[in-house]
Amino acid sequence: MGFAIESREFTRCRTEPEGYGVNIADWLVRSAAHDGSRPALFRGHRCVADYGSFHSAASGVAQNLRARGVGQGDRVAIFMKNAPEYLIALYGILYAGAVAVPINAKLHPREAAFILGDSGARVCFVDQDISFHGAVSILTSSPVFAAMQESPTLIAPLERASEDMAWLFYTSGTTGTPKGVMITHGMLQAMALSYTADVDEVRAEDAAIYAAPLSHGAGLYCFMHVRAGARHVCPASGGFDGDELLDLAARFGSVHMFAAPTMVKRLTQAAKASGSHGDGLRTVVYAGGPMYNADIIEAVEHFGPRFVQIYGQGECPMAITALSRADVADRSHPRWRERLGSVGRAQSVVEVRIADAQGRTAPAGETGEIMVRGSPVMPGYWGNPEASAKALRDGWLMTGDMGSLDHEGYLTLHDRSKDVIITGGSNVYPREVEEVLLLHAGVEEVSVVGRAHPEWGEEIVAFIVGDASDAELNSLCLEHIARFKRPKAYVRVGTLPKNNYGKVLKTELRAMLSR
Repeated sequence: MGFAIESREFTRCRTEPEGYGVNIADWLVRSAAHDGSRPALFRGHRCVADYGSFHSAASGVAQNLRARGVGQGDRVAIFMKNAPEYLIALYGILYAGAVAVPINAKLHPREAAFILGDSGARVCFVDQDISFHGAVSILTSSPVFAAMQESPTLIAPLERASEDMAWLFYTSGTTGTPKGVMITHGMLQAMALSYTADVDEVRAEDAAIYAAPLSHGAGLYCFMHVRAGARHVCPASGGFDGDELLDLAARFGSVHMFAAPTMVKRLTQAAKASGSHGDGLRTVVYAGGPMYNADIIEAVEHFGPRFVQIYGQGECPMAITALSRADVADRSHPRWRERLGSVGRAQSVVEVRIADAQGRTAPAGETGEIMVRGSPVMPGYWGNPEASAKALRDGWLMTGDMGSLDHEGYLTLHDRSKDVIITGGSNVYPREVEEVLLLHAGVEEVSVVGRAHPEWGEEIVAFIVGDASDAELNSLCLEHIARFKRPKAYVRVGTLPKNNYGKVLKTELRAMLSR
C-alpha cells in the first residue's frame, strides 16, 4: 500500500462519445491521485487496499476485460455477496467503459441466469464456483482474479458520455419478470452530488459500512464515498448482523450506512439488548420500504439524531425526496408526526408532482400518482420499449406510487397504486391501517391487503406476526381510523413473505387468501 500514481506510466483511453461527460469511475482516479496512501477497502477490521492499490487493481481488471474482448457498452455482471473484491470488480468494469450488471447474491442461480441472458452479459464475477451458459464466470477468490489486478501500465477510465449507461439494475420483480433499468453515468453523478446537498455531508474521515446488498442502494452510495476518499467497510459476515455493525461502528467511527427499515428495527433491538447506544455511528440513511412511525421513533429515542430518510426507485435511484436528520428527530413542531410519516421534500435535482386520474396536477393534500423528472431519471428499460413508454410520459417518470404533497412540499407515500384497496367505493391505503396496528405492543409485523368481496368489491385483511387478539386490534382501529378501514379479518403468520430486498410480497399474501 502507499501507492503513488505519479510513479507509474498513466494513459488515458479516448473514444468519440456523442456528448462529453465524466466516467463516474474518474472519481476513484482523483482520490487515488490526491492521496493514494489513504485506507480504502476493509474486510471487517482489516484494511486490504489503500486508494492507490484500489485504483491499480481496478485498472488491471479493466485491461484484462478488454483483452477478453469486452468493449465499451458491453455488459459485465457481478453475482457476489458484499466484499472488497466486489468494489474492485465494479470499478474495473467501469474503467473498461463497460456496463455493470449487479445481481443480488440472494437470488437463485436460475434467477441470476435470466438476468445474465436478458442483459447479454459476456462475463460474470462470482464468489462461488458456478457457471452460466453464454457467460464466462470469474471466481474472485481464484488466482485468475488475483492475476487480473496486476498490470504494468495504469490506465484511466474510458471516457464516457453522460448519457452512456454505467449500471443496469434489475427490478426486484415482485409483480412479474424483472426489468432492466438503464442507469447512466450522468444519473449516478446527479444522484451522488444531490446526496451531498440534500442528504448528508461526506468527508474523508468517514467510513461507509455495506450491510445491505451492494447490488442495490448500498452499492450506489459507494460513489460519493469514493469521491471523498472515505473508507469502505464490508462486514466479515458479508451482510447484516446487528452486533457486528455496532462493533464496526465503534471501531471505525464517523460511520455511514444505508439500511432498509427492517434493518433499522433489528439494529435498535440489538443495541438495546447489548446496552450499546451506537458509538461511532454518524448517519443511517433508510429507504426501500415503509418505515413505520413507531419503529423510527423508537430508534431515535435510543440512538439520537442519526437518521435520514430518502425515497427513490431504481428508475430514479435514491434521488426523489429526502427527510432530513433534523426533521426525523424533531418532536417540537406541531406537525412532527405527519412530517415523520412522510418521505421528505424533493431533492435538488428533481421536480416532484402529484397527478390525478386525468394526469393533471393535483392540489396540495390530494392523493394521486407520484411523478418525477430530472437528471437522475432513467432513459428507459433495457430492451423493453413498451414498458419504457408506459413509465415515461413527456419527460415525467410515472412511479406507480400513490402519495400526496402538503403545502410545505412534504411528500407522503400511501401505497403502490396496485395495492390500494377499494371497498364500498372508498379507497383505503394499507399503510394507514398498518401504522395503527403497529401501535399495539403485541404486533411485531403486519401487512394489509384486499380480498374480493361480493358486496363491497374488496374487504380488508391484515396478516399479523404477533399475539395481539382480534378484539384488541379492532378496538385500536376504531380508536384511530374510520370504521370502514378496520380489517374484516386477521390472519396470524410466523413470518411475512419478503423478496431479496426485504420488501413484503403482497402478491403472495393475496395468493394465500385465494387458496
